[in-house]
Amino acid sequence: MHPIHHAKTHPDKAAYIMASTGETVTYKELDERANQGAHLFRSMGLKAGDGIAILMENNSRYFEVVYAAERCGLYFTAIASKLTPGEVEYIVKDCGAGAFITSAALSPAAAEIAPLIPGVPLFMCNGATGPFASFEEARSAFPTTPIDDPSLGQAMLYSSGTTGRPKGVRRAPLEGGLGEAYGALATLAMVLYGATPDSVYLSPAPLYHAAPLGWTMGFLQLGATIVVMEKFDAEKALEYVERYKVTQAQWVPTHFVRMLKLPPEARTHYDMSSLKQVFHAAAPCPVPVKEQMIAWWGPIISEYYAGTEGNGFSALNSHEWLEHKGSVGKGLTAEVKICDDDGEPLPPRTEGAVFFAGGGVFEYYKDPKKTAESTNQYGWTTLGDVGWVDEEGYLYLTDRKSFMIISGGVNIYPQEIENLLVTHPKVADVAVVGAPDEEMGEKVVAVIQPVDWAMAGEELAAELMAFTRAGISHIKAPRQIDFMRELPRHDTGKIYKRLIRDAYWGKADSKIV
Repeated sequence: MHPIHHAKTHPDKAAYIMASTGETVTYKELDERANQGAHLFRSMGLKAGDGIAILMENNSRYFEVVYAAERCGLYFTAIASKLTPGEVEYIVKDCGAGAFITSAALSPAAAEIAPLIPGVPLFMCNGATGPFASFEEARSAFPTTPIDDPSLGQAMLYSSGTTGRPKGVRRAPLEGGLGEAYGALATLAMVLYGATPDSVYLSPAPLYHAAPLGWTMGFLQLGATIVVMEKFDAEKALEYVERYKVTQAQWVPTHFVRMLKLPPEARTHYDMSSLKQVFHAAAPCPVPVKEQMIAWWGPIISEYYAGTEGNGFSALNSHEWLEHKGSVGKGLTAEVKICDDDGEPLPPRTEGAVFFAGGGVFEYYKDPKKTAESTNQYGWTTLGDVGWVDEEGYLYLTDRKSFMIISGGVNIYPQEIENLLVTHPKVADVAVVGAPDEEMGEKVVAVIQPVDWAMAGEELAAELMAFTRAGISHIKAPRQIDFMRELPRHDTGKIYKRLIRDAYWGKADSKIV
Protein backbone atom coordinates (compact mmCIF):
# COMPACT_ATOMS: atom_id res chain seq x y z
CA MET A 1 0.00 0.00 0.00
CA HIS A 2 1.28 3.47 -0.81
CA PRO A 3 1.62 5.67 2.31
CA ILE A 4 -1.10 7.91 0.85
CA HIS A 5 -3.61 5.32 2.09
CA HIS A 6 -2.32 5.45 5.66
CA ALA A 7 -2.68 9.23 5.58
CA LYS A 8 -6.42 8.64 5.17
CA THR A 9 -6.86 5.85 7.71
CA HIS A 10 -4.31 6.92 10.37
CA PRO A 11 -3.53 10.59 9.66
CA ASP A 12 -2.10 11.41 13.08
CA LYS A 13 0.10 8.34 13.40
CA ALA A 14 3.86 8.99 13.36
CA ALA A 15 5.28 8.04 9.98
CA TYR A 16 8.81 8.75 11.14
CA ILE A 17 10.69 10.18 14.10
CA MET A 18 14.16 11.71 14.13
CA ALA A 19 15.89 9.74 16.86
CA SER A 20 17.99 12.40 18.60
CA THR A 21 15.52 15.30 18.53
CA GLY A 22 12.22 13.44 18.63
CA GLU A 23 10.90 15.52 15.71
CA THR A 24 7.87 13.63 14.40
CA VAL A 25 6.20 13.74 10.99
CA THR A 26 2.75 12.13 10.78
CA TYR A 27 1.36 10.25 7.81
CA LYS A 28 -0.92 13.20 7.07
CA GLU A 29 1.97 15.67 7.15
CA LEU A 30 4.10 13.40 4.97
CA ASP A 31 1.29 13.03 2.46
CA GLU A 32 0.51 16.74 2.25
CA ARG A 33 4.14 17.82 1.95
CA ALA A 34 4.82 15.15 -0.67
CA ASN A 35 1.81 16.39 -2.66
CA GLN A 36 3.16 19.92 -2.55
CA GLY A 37 6.55 18.72 -3.70
CA ALA A 38 4.98 16.77 -6.54
CA HIS A 39 3.14 19.92 -7.70
CA LEU A 40 6.45 21.79 -7.53
CA PHE A 41 8.21 19.21 -9.69
CA ARG A 42 5.37 19.23 -12.22
CA SER A 43 5.50 23.06 -12.35
CA MET A 44 9.16 22.76 -13.34
CA GLY A 45 8.19 20.61 -16.32
CA LEU A 46 9.34 17.33 -14.81
CA LYS A 47 7.28 14.44 -16.12
CA ALA A 48 7.12 10.70 -15.49
CA GLY A 49 10.47 9.13 -16.37
CA ASP A 50 12.53 12.23 -15.57
CA GLY A 51 14.74 12.37 -12.48
CA ILE A 52 16.03 14.38 -9.56
CA ALA A 53 19.19 14.09 -7.45
CA ILE A 54 19.25 14.31 -3.65
CA LEU A 55 22.37 15.08 -1.60
CA MET A 56 21.43 15.15 2.08
CA GLU A 57 22.37 13.71 5.42
CA ASN A 58 19.61 11.95 7.37
CA ASN A 59 17.14 14.70 8.21
CA SER A 60 13.40 15.23 8.57
CA ARG A 61 12.89 16.40 4.96
CA TYR A 62 14.41 13.34 3.30
CA PHE A 63 11.22 11.29 2.96
CA GLU A 64 9.19 14.34 1.95
CA VAL A 65 11.47 14.91 -1.05
CA VAL A 66 11.62 11.22 -1.95
CA TYR A 67 7.85 10.74 -1.84
CA ALA A 68 7.25 13.95 -3.80
CA ALA A 69 9.35 12.45 -6.59
CA GLU A 70 7.96 8.95 -6.16
CA ARG A 71 4.31 9.98 -6.56
CA CYS A 72 4.87 11.86 -9.81
CA GLY A 73 6.74 9.12 -11.62
CA LEU A 74 10.28 10.41 -11.23
CA TYR A 75 13.51 8.50 -10.77
CA PHE A 76 15.15 9.77 -7.58
CA THR A 77 18.89 9.40 -7.20
CA ALA A 78 20.13 9.58 -3.61
CA ILE A 79 23.82 10.55 -3.45
CA ALA A 80 26.23 9.74 -0.64
CA SER A 81 26.79 12.85 1.42
CA LYS A 82 30.55 12.25 1.78
CA LEU A 83 31.41 12.28 -1.91
CA THR A 84 33.62 15.02 -3.32
CA PRO A 85 32.09 17.83 -5.43
CA GLY A 86 33.53 16.26 -8.57
CA GLU A 87 31.96 12.91 -7.78
CA VAL A 88 28.58 14.54 -7.12
CA GLU A 89 28.88 16.48 -10.37
CA TYR A 90 29.43 13.24 -12.29
CA ILE A 91 26.35 11.54 -10.81
CA VAL A 92 24.05 14.58 -11.23
CA LYS A 93 25.02 14.91 -14.88
CA ASP A 94 25.02 11.17 -15.57
CA CYS A 95 21.49 10.64 -14.19
CA GLY A 96 20.17 13.70 -16.06
CA ALA A 97 18.72 15.27 -12.92
CA GLY A 98 16.07 17.92 -13.52
CA ALA A 99 16.55 19.25 -9.99
CA PHE A 100 19.20 19.03 -7.29
CA ILE A 101 18.08 19.05 -3.66
CA THR A 102 20.54 19.39 -0.79
CA SER A 103 20.42 20.60 2.82
CA ALA A 104 21.77 23.49 4.86
CA ALA A 105 23.95 21.07 6.84
CA LEU A 106 25.87 20.37 3.64
CA SER A 107 25.97 23.99 2.44
CA PRO A 108 29.81 24.22 2.27
CA ALA A 109 29.94 21.26 -0.13
CA ALA A 110 26.81 22.46 -1.94
CA ALA A 111 28.47 25.83 -2.61
CA GLU A 112 31.28 24.00 -4.43
CA ILE A 113 28.88 21.79 -6.37
CA ALA A 114 26.51 24.51 -7.61
CA PRO A 115 28.82 26.01 -10.28
CA LEU A 116 29.65 22.53 -11.55
CA ILE A 117 26.05 21.77 -12.56
CA PRO A 118 24.86 24.87 -14.47
CA GLY A 119 21.28 24.77 -15.66
CA VAL A 120 20.09 22.38 -12.96
CA PRO A 121 17.50 23.99 -10.59
CA LEU A 122 18.94 24.11 -7.07
CA PHE A 123 17.01 23.67 -3.82
CA MET A 124 18.09 23.49 -0.19
CA CYS A 125 16.16 22.06 2.77
CA ASN A 126 16.25 23.47 6.29
CA GLY A 127 17.52 26.85 5.10
CA ALA A 128 18.94 28.28 1.91
CA THR A 129 22.16 30.03 0.89
CA GLY A 130 23.71 31.38 -2.30
CA PRO A 131 22.06 30.16 -5.49
CA PHE A 132 19.88 27.65 -3.67
CA ALA A 133 16.16 28.26 -3.25
CA SER A 134 14.42 27.10 -0.08
CA PHE A 135 12.72 23.81 -0.87
CA GLU A 136 10.15 24.33 1.89
CA GLU A 137 9.25 27.82 0.64
CA ALA A 138 9.08 26.68 -2.97
CA ARG A 139 6.70 23.81 -2.24
CA SER A 140 4.52 25.82 0.19
CA ALA A 141 3.12 27.78 -2.76
CA PHE A 142 1.36 24.63 -3.99
CA PRO A 143 -1.76 22.77 -2.76
CA THR A 144 -1.63 19.81 -0.42
CA THR A 145 -3.99 17.83 -2.66
CA PRO A 146 -2.69 15.20 -5.12
CA ILE A 147 -1.49 16.11 -8.60
CA ASP A 148 -3.84 15.27 -11.49
CA ASP A 149 -1.60 12.63 -13.05
CA PRO A 150 0.04 10.58 -10.26
CA SER A 151 2.26 7.67 -11.21
CA LEU A 152 4.75 5.57 -9.29
CA GLY A 153 8.40 6.55 -9.56
CA GLN A 154 11.36 4.63 -8.18
CA ALA A 155 14.91 4.97 -6.97
CA MET A 156 17.79 4.94 -9.41
CA LEU A 157 20.75 4.56 -7.11
CA TYR A 158 24.41 4.40 -8.01
CA SER A 159 26.86 1.64 -7.16
CA SER A 160 29.20 2.57 -4.34
CA GLY A 161 32.16 3.16 -6.61
CA THR A 162 34.63 1.12 -4.55
CA THR A 163 36.00 -0.56 -7.68
CA GLY A 164 35.49 2.09 -10.35
CA ARG A 165 33.26 4.92 -11.52
CA PRO A 166 29.76 4.31 -10.11
CA LYS A 167 26.89 3.39 -12.41
CA GLY A 168 23.19 4.02 -11.98
CA VAL A 169 21.01 0.95 -11.53
CA ARG A 170 17.62 0.89 -13.23
CA ARG A 171 15.26 -1.93 -12.43
CA ALA A 172 11.92 -2.83 -14.03
CA PRO A 173 10.18 -0.14 -16.12
CA LEU A 174 8.02 2.42 -14.35
CA GLU A 175 4.35 1.59 -13.90
CA GLY A 176 1.33 3.86 -13.73
CA GLY A 177 -0.74 4.46 -10.58
CA LEU A 178 0.47 4.66 -7.00
CA GLY A 179 0.27 0.96 -6.23
CA GLU A 180 -2.34 -0.95 -4.28
CA ALA A 181 -0.11 -3.93 -3.50
CA TYR A 182 2.85 -4.20 -1.17
CA GLY A 183 6.26 -3.92 -2.76
CA ALA A 184 8.91 -6.63 -2.54
CA LEU A 185 10.64 -5.33 0.58
CA ALA A 186 7.37 -4.71 2.42
CA THR A 187 6.36 -8.28 1.66
CA LEU A 188 9.73 -9.65 2.79
CA ALA A 189 9.53 -7.56 5.97
CA MET A 190 6.20 -9.18 6.82
CA VAL A 191 7.14 -12.74 5.86
CA LEU A 192 10.71 -12.87 7.17
CA TYR A 193 10.77 -10.34 9.99
CA GLY A 194 7.22 -10.22 11.33
CA ALA A 195 6.60 -6.60 10.36
CA THR A 196 3.10 -5.20 10.94
CA PRO A 197 1.50 -1.74 11.00
CA ASP A 198 2.36 -1.70 14.72
CA SER A 199 6.07 -2.14 14.08
CA VAL A 200 8.63 0.45 15.15
CA TYR A 201 11.59 0.20 12.79
CA LEU A 202 15.01 1.67 13.62
CA SER A 203 17.11 2.84 10.68
CA PRO A 204 20.68 3.48 11.91
CA ALA A 205 22.31 3.94 8.49
CA PRO A 206 22.32 6.70 5.85
CA LEU A 207 19.13 6.93 3.81
CA TYR A 208 21.07 7.52 0.61
CA HIS A 209 22.04 3.83 0.54
CA ALA A 210 19.80 1.27 -1.16
CA ALA A 211 19.06 -0.92 1.86
CA PRO A 212 18.16 1.76 4.44
CA LEU A 213 16.10 3.70 1.92
CA GLY A 214 14.37 0.60 0.57
CA TRP A 215 13.54 -0.96 3.93
CA THR A 216 12.28 2.29 5.46
CA MET A 217 9.99 2.82 2.47
CA GLY A 218 8.87 -0.80 2.79
CA PHE A 219 7.91 -0.33 6.45
CA LEU A 220 6.13 2.93 5.55
CA GLN A 221 4.08 0.94 3.04
CA LEU A 222 2.90 -1.16 5.97
CA GLY A 223 1.92 1.90 8.00
CA ALA A 224 4.65 1.32 10.60
CA THR A 225 6.65 4.01 12.40
CA ILE A 226 10.27 4.64 11.43
CA VAL A 227 12.92 5.91 13.84
CA VAL A 228 15.76 7.53 11.88
CA MET A 229 19.17 7.93 13.45
CA GLU A 230 20.83 11.08 12.17
CA LYS A 231 24.20 9.34 12.55
CA PHE A 232 25.16 5.95 13.91
CA ASP A 233 26.54 5.81 17.43
CA ALA A 234 26.85 2.41 19.08
CA GLU A 235 25.53 3.32 22.53
CA LYS A 236 22.90 5.75 21.19
CA ALA A 237 21.52 2.93 19.04
CA LEU A 238 20.91 0.86 22.17
CA GLU A 239 19.38 3.86 23.91
CA TYR A 240 16.96 4.44 21.02
CA VAL A 241 15.85 0.80 21.03
CA GLU A 242 14.82 1.25 24.65
CA ARG A 243 13.39 4.78 24.29
CA TYR A 244 11.23 4.11 21.22
CA LYS A 245 10.52 0.44 21.95
CA VAL A 246 11.95 -0.61 18.61
CA THR A 247 10.65 -3.91 17.25
CA GLN A 248 12.71 -4.33 14.05
CA ALA A 249 15.97 -2.88 12.75
CA GLN A 250 18.48 -3.40 9.97
CA TRP A 251 22.20 -3.33 10.68
CA VAL A 252 25.58 -3.95 9.05
CA PRO A 253 28.37 -6.03 10.63
CA THR A 254 30.35 -2.89 11.48
CA HIS A 255 27.49 -1.80 13.74
CA PHE A 256 27.65 -5.14 15.55
CA VAL A 257 31.42 -4.89 16.02
CA ARG A 258 31.15 -1.40 17.51
CA MET A 259 28.29 -2.33 19.83
CA LEU A 260 30.14 -5.42 21.04
CA LYS A 261 33.21 -3.31 21.86
CA LEU A 262 31.23 -1.01 24.14
CA PRO A 263 32.09 -1.30 27.84
CA PRO A 264 30.08 -4.10 29.53
CA GLU A 265 28.18 -1.59 31.66
CA ALA A 266 26.94 0.20 28.52
CA ARG A 267 25.89 -3.01 26.80
CA THR A 268 23.81 -4.16 29.75
CA HIS A 269 22.34 -0.78 30.68
CA TYR A 270 19.58 -0.68 28.03
CA ASP A 271 16.43 -2.75 27.68
CA MET A 272 16.45 -4.66 24.37
CA SER A 273 13.33 -6.71 25.11
CA SER A 274 11.14 -4.87 22.57
CA LEU A 275 13.17 -6.28 19.67
CA LYS A 276 11.30 -8.99 17.78
CA GLN A 277 13.53 -9.43 14.72
CA VAL A 278 16.61 -7.66 13.41
CA PHE A 279 18.46 -8.33 10.19
CA HIS A 280 21.78 -7.42 8.64
CA ALA A 281 23.49 -7.29 5.26
CA ALA A 282 25.96 -5.17 3.19
CA ALA A 283 28.96 -7.35 4.10
CA PRO A 284 29.42 -10.87 5.46
CA CYS A 285 29.52 -10.97 9.25
CA PRO A 286 32.52 -12.63 10.94
CA VAL A 287 31.36 -15.83 12.63
CA PRO A 288 32.58 -14.89 16.15
CA VAL A 289 30.79 -11.54 15.90
CA LYS A 290 27.50 -13.18 14.89
CA GLU A 291 27.85 -15.75 17.67
CA GLN A 292 28.29 -13.00 20.25
CA MET A 293 25.31 -11.03 18.93
CA ILE A 294 23.01 -14.06 19.10
CA ALA A 295 24.24 -14.78 22.62
CA TRP A 296 23.46 -11.16 23.56
CA TRP A 297 20.12 -10.52 21.79
CA GLY A 298 18.92 -14.07 21.34
CA PRO A 299 18.04 -15.95 18.13
CA ILE A 300 16.29 -12.94 16.56
CA ILE A 301 19.10 -12.00 14.16
CA SER A 302 18.53 -12.75 10.49
CA GLU A 303 20.83 -12.12 7.55
CA TYR A 304 20.35 -11.57 3.84
CA TYR A 305 22.45 -11.10 0.73
CA ALA A 306 21.27 -8.84 -2.09
CA GLY A 307 22.35 -5.78 -4.05
CA THR A 308 21.09 -2.47 -5.37
CA GLU A 309 20.49 -4.30 -8.66
CA GLY A 310 17.62 -6.31 -7.12
CA ASN A 311 18.52 -9.41 -9.14
CA GLY A 312 18.24 -11.83 -6.23
CA PHE A 313 17.83 -12.22 -2.49
CA SER A 314 19.10 -14.95 -0.18
CA ALA A 315 18.29 -15.11 3.52
CA LEU A 316 18.43 -17.19 6.69
CA ASN A 317 17.43 -16.81 10.33
CA SER A 318 19.46 -17.41 13.50
CA HIS A 319 18.45 -21.06 13.81
CA GLU A 320 19.51 -21.80 10.24
CA TRP A 321 22.73 -19.84 10.67
CA LEU A 322 23.71 -21.76 13.79
CA GLU A 323 23.54 -24.92 11.67
CA HIS A 324 25.30 -23.26 8.70
CA LYS A 325 27.70 -20.82 10.33
CA GLY A 326 29.11 -18.28 7.91
CA SER A 327 26.30 -18.67 5.38
CA VAL A 328 24.26 -15.76 4.01
CA GLY A 329 21.26 -18.00 3.30
CA LYS A 330 19.40 -19.75 0.51
CA GLY A 331 18.01 -18.04 -2.55
CA LEU A 332 14.42 -16.83 -2.06
CA THR A 333 13.58 -14.65 -5.05
CA ALA A 334 16.04 -16.36 -7.40
CA GLU A 335 18.15 -19.51 -7.47
CA VAL A 336 21.80 -19.18 -6.46
CA LYS A 337 24.31 -20.54 -8.98
CA ILE A 338 28.09 -20.79 -8.66
CA CYS A 339 29.92 -20.53 -11.97
CA ASP A 340 33.44 -20.78 -13.33
CA ASP A 341 35.17 -18.12 -15.42
CA ASP A 342 33.31 -19.38 -18.51
CA GLY A 343 29.91 -18.97 -16.84
CA GLU A 344 29.37 -22.70 -16.46
CA PRO A 345 27.78 -24.02 -13.21
CA LEU A 346 30.00 -25.64 -10.60
CA PRO A 347 29.18 -28.42 -8.10
CA PRO A 348 28.60 -27.82 -4.36
CA ARG A 349 31.55 -26.67 -2.25
CA THR A 350 33.41 -25.40 -5.31
CA GLU A 351 34.35 -21.74 -5.22
CA GLY A 352 33.35 -19.49 -8.11
CA ALA A 353 31.36 -16.45 -9.17
CA VAL A 354 27.96 -16.04 -7.50
CA PHE A 355 25.05 -15.74 -9.95
CA PHE A 356 21.29 -15.46 -9.52
CA ALA A 357 19.04 -17.34 -11.94
CA GLY A 358 15.49 -16.19 -12.58
CA GLY A 359 15.75 -13.01 -10.53
CA GLY A 360 14.88 -9.37 -11.14
CA VAL A 361 15.83 -7.57 -14.33
CA PHE A 362 18.10 -4.53 -14.21
CA GLU A 363 20.46 -2.48 -16.32
CA TYR A 364 23.39 -0.21 -15.60
CA TYR A 365 22.31 3.19 -16.86
CA LYS A 366 24.16 4.27 -20.03
CA ASP A 367 26.52 1.31 -19.74
CA PRO A 368 25.38 -1.64 -21.88
CA LYS A 369 28.88 -3.14 -21.67
CA LYS A 370 28.78 -3.41 -17.89
CA THR A 371 25.21 -4.72 -18.08
CA ALA A 372 26.32 -7.41 -20.52
CA GLU A 373 29.37 -8.30 -18.38
CA SER A 374 27.08 -9.00 -15.42
CA THR A 375 25.10 -11.61 -17.40
CA ASN A 376 26.26 -15.05 -18.54
CA GLN A 377 25.15 -17.18 -21.46
CA TYR A 378 22.21 -18.56 -19.48
CA GLY A 379 20.84 -15.15 -18.58
CA TRP A 380 21.97 -15.43 -14.95
CA THR A 381 23.32 -12.24 -13.39
CA THR A 382 26.10 -11.51 -10.89
CA LEU A 383 27.08 -8.71 -8.52
CA GLY A 384 30.75 -9.62 -8.79
CA ASP A 385 31.00 -11.65 -5.61
CA VAL A 386 32.78 -14.97 -5.13
CA GLY A 387 31.51 -17.85 -3.00
CA TRP A 388 30.24 -21.41 -2.86
CA VAL A 389 27.10 -23.32 -1.89
CA ASP A 390 26.73 -26.43 0.24
CA GLU A 391 24.63 -29.48 -0.61
CA GLU A 392 21.51 -27.86 0.87
CA GLY A 393 21.89 -24.74 -1.25
CA TYR A 394 23.17 -22.39 1.46
CA LEU A 395 25.47 -19.70 0.08
CA TYR A 396 28.83 -18.78 1.63
CA LEU A 397 30.54 -15.63 0.35
CA THR A 398 34.31 -15.56 -0.02
CA ASP A 399 34.87 -11.96 -1.15
CA ARG A 400 34.51 -9.67 -4.13
CA LYS A 401 36.49 -10.87 -7.12
CA SER A 402 37.98 -7.40 -7.58
CA PHE A 403 39.53 -7.51 -4.08
CA MET A 404 41.42 -10.76 -4.70
CA ILE A 405 45.17 -10.70 -4.02
CA ILE A 406 47.45 -12.88 -6.16
CA SER A 407 50.65 -13.55 -4.22
CA GLY A 408 53.14 -15.99 -5.69
CA GLY A 409 50.39 -17.41 -7.90
CA VAL A 410 48.09 -18.07 -4.93
CA ASN A 411 44.65 -16.45 -4.87
CA ILE A 412 44.01 -14.83 -1.48
CA TYR A 413 40.71 -13.22 -0.50
CA PRO A 414 41.00 -10.45 2.12
CA GLN A 415 37.66 -11.12 3.79
CA GLU A 416 38.86 -14.17 5.72
CA ILE A 417 41.82 -12.25 7.13
CA GLU A 418 39.69 -9.21 7.96
CA ASN A 419 37.10 -11.37 9.71
CA LEU A 420 39.82 -12.75 11.96
CA LEU A 421 41.62 -9.49 12.73
CA VAL A 422 38.47 -7.55 13.63
CA THR A 423 37.86 -9.95 16.53
CA HIS A 424 41.10 -8.84 18.23
CA PRO A 425 40.23 -6.63 21.21
CA LYS A 426 42.69 -3.91 20.18
CA VAL A 427 41.34 -3.61 16.61
CA ALA A 428 38.51 -1.19 15.87
CA ASP A 429 38.53 -1.70 12.09
CA VAL A 430 40.65 -3.38 9.43
CA ALA A 431 41.15 -3.52 5.68
CA VAL A 432 43.38 -6.03 3.92
CA VAL A 433 44.78 -5.16 0.49
CA GLY A 434 47.43 -6.30 -1.92
CA ALA A 435 50.60 -4.21 -2.27
CA PRO A 436 53.34 -4.59 -4.88
CA ASP A 437 56.08 -7.09 -4.07
CA GLU A 438 59.15 -7.68 -6.23
CA GLU A 439 59.34 -11.38 -5.45
CA MET A 440 55.68 -12.43 -5.04
CA GLY A 441 53.96 -9.94 -7.34
CA GLU A 442 51.67 -8.87 -4.50
CA LYS A 443 51.93 -9.12 -0.74
CA VAL A 444 49.16 -9.08 1.85
CA VAL A 445 49.00 -5.86 3.88
CA ALA A 446 46.64 -5.36 6.81
CA VAL A 447 45.73 -1.73 7.52
CA ILE A 448 44.55 -1.42 11.12
CA GLN A 449 42.47 1.22 12.88
CA PRO A 450 43.31 0.56 16.54
CA VAL A 451 40.84 1.02 19.36
CA ASP A 452 43.35 3.43 20.88
CA TRP A 453 45.70 5.27 18.52
CA ALA A 454 48.36 5.32 21.24
CA MET A 455 48.70 1.55 20.73
CA ALA A 456 49.76 1.91 17.07
CA GLY A 457 53.33 0.77 16.58
CA GLU A 458 55.70 -2.14 16.21
CA GLU A 459 54.56 -3.92 19.36
CA LEU A 460 50.91 -4.08 18.29
CA ALA A 461 51.92 -4.97 14.73
CA ALA A 462 53.93 -7.96 16.03
CA GLU A 463 51.04 -9.01 18.28
CA LEU A 464 48.58 -8.91 15.39
CA MET A 465 50.98 -10.73 13.08
CA ALA A 466 51.22 -13.57 15.59
CA PHE A 467 47.46 -13.51 16.09
CA THR A 468 46.74 -14.00 12.39
CA ARG A 469 49.40 -16.68 11.94
CA ALA A 470 47.80 -18.64 14.78
CA GLY A 471 44.38 -18.41 13.13
CA ILE A 472 44.94 -18.87 9.39
CA SER A 473 47.44 -20.31 6.96
CA HIS A 474 50.80 -18.56 6.90
CA ILE A 475 50.37 -18.12 3.15
CA LYS A 476 47.36 -15.87 3.80
CA ALA A 477 48.76 -14.05 6.83
CA PRO A 478 49.77 -10.39 6.34
CA ARG A 479 53.42 -9.74 5.56
CA GLN A 480 53.01 -6.11 6.55
CA ILE A 481 50.79 -4.32 9.09
CA ASP A 482 50.19 -0.58 8.91
CA PHE A 483 47.98 1.77 10.90
CA MET A 484 45.44 4.48 10.10
CA ARG A 485 43.58 6.70 12.56
CA GLU A 486 40.31 6.06 10.69
CA LEU A 487 39.70 3.82 7.70
CA PRO A 488 37.68 5.28 4.80
CA ARG A 489 34.60 3.24 5.53
CA HIS A 490 31.25 4.17 4.01
CA ASP A 491 28.51 4.80 6.58
CA THR A 492 26.67 1.84 5.06
CA GLY A 493 29.41 -0.48 6.26
CA LYS A 494 31.34 -0.88 3.02
CA ILE A 495 34.95 0.17 2.94
CA TYR A 496 36.50 2.23 0.16
CA LYS A 497 39.22 -0.35 -0.32
CA ARG A 498 40.39 1.08 -3.61
CA LEU A 499 41.54 4.25 -1.85
CA ILE A 500 43.71 2.21 0.50
CA ARG A 501 45.05 -0.12 -2.17
CA ASP A 502 45.90 2.67 -4.62
CA ALA A 503 48.10 4.37 -2.03
CA TYR A 504 50.40 1.32 -2.08
CA TRP A 505 50.53 1.32 -5.88
CA GLY A 506 51.63 4.95 -6.14
CA LYS A 507 48.26 6.37 -7.17
CA ALA A 508 48.23 9.32 -4.80
CA ASP A 509 45.59 11.18 -6.80
CA SER A 510 43.11 8.28 -6.65
CA LYS A 511 39.44 9.20 -6.28
CA ILE A 512 36.57 6.98 -5.24
CA VAL A 513 34.99 7.34 -8.67
